[in-house]
Amino acid sequence: MAGLVLDGKKIATQIETELAVEVADFVENNGYSPTLAAVLVGDDPASAVYVRNKGLACDRVGIDSKMHRLPAETGEEELLELIATLNADENVNGILVQLPLPPQIRASRILDAVHPLKDVDCFHAENVGLLVQGRPRYLPCTPHGVLQIIDRSGLSVAGKHCVVVGRSDIVGKPITTLLAAKDSPVGPNCCNATVTMCHSRTADLAAITRTADVIVAAIGQPKFIKAHMVKPGAIVIDVGINRTDAGMCGDVDYDAVREVASAITPVPRGVGPLTVVMLMHNTLSAARCQLT
Repeated sequence: MAGLVLDGKKIATQIETELAVEVADFVENNGYSPTLAAVLVGDDPASAVYVRNKGLACDRVGIDSKMHRLPAETGEEELLELIATLNADENVNGILVQLPLPPQIRASRILDAVHPLKDVDCFHAENVGLLVQGRPRYLPCTPHGVLQIIDRSGLSVAGKHCVVVGRSDIVGKPITTLLAAKDSPVGPNCCNATVTMCHSRTADLAAITRTADVIVAAIGQPKFIKAHMVKPGAIVIDVGINRTDAGMCGDVDYDAVREVASAITPVPRGVGPLTVVMLMHNTLSAARCQLT
C-alpha cells in the first residue's frame, strides 16, 4: 500500500493561521507590525519567485515587508552598505538576503554582515553556534519546516536512525544537529535520533540509506533517492526542489518510493511551503527579541 502523503501545504496553512493571531496580538500590544526586509540581487527567475512568495506570506500573517532589488552587477561593498543601513533601521526586524548571489559577491561576507538579531534565516555564525550548542535563538527555516512536518503529522524520530543525504550549511548540517539534539523547541518527537549524514563522497550510499527509519533527502539532484535505497516502512522527507524539462521534482523518485515508504513528502506541497512560513515565524521572534 502506498505511503501516507505528508501535506506540507496544509500544515503551512495551519501555522500561518496561528501566526496571524500572534502577529495581531504583537501589533495590539506594541503599536507596530514586525517588518521583514528582503534583498534580491539580479534577475534570477527562481529567486524572484521565492521572494514574491515570501512577500505574499507576510501579507497573509500581517507582517510588513520591504523589497530591495539591486541589479546583477551590484558590487560587494554596495551590498554591504545596504545591509549596514538595514541593520541600523529600527523599523526593520528581519533581513533576508536571497541566495544565490552573483559571482562577484561573496555570500559568506554578506551573511556575516547581517546583525544576528535580524538574521531570520539563521545563517550568521553566532546563530549557528547557538544552534549547535542546543540553545538556538532562531531555527533555520527549512530544517524547522521538516521538524514541523514530523511533529504535526504525529510522527517521531526519537530513538530512530535518521539518514540525512546532503551536507549543506542551509539544510544538511542544521537538520542533522536538530534531529540528534537532546531537546527540541518543536517537541520531544523531533529529537533524540541517531543521525548519519551522507554526502557525495559517501561509499555505498544505498547500503546506508536502507538502514534508515527516516531519510531526509537534501542533495540537489532530481529523483536521486530510488525505491531500492529505502527500507520498507521508512519515513521519507524530500527537501529537494529541482526544475527539469518535465517540470518540478524533488530529490526522491516520488512515485516509486511512495510504494515502499510509510510516509513521504511530495514536491511541490511538501517542505517548501513550510520554509516560507517558518521565515514568518522567525521574523515575529526577531521582533520580540528586539523589544528588550
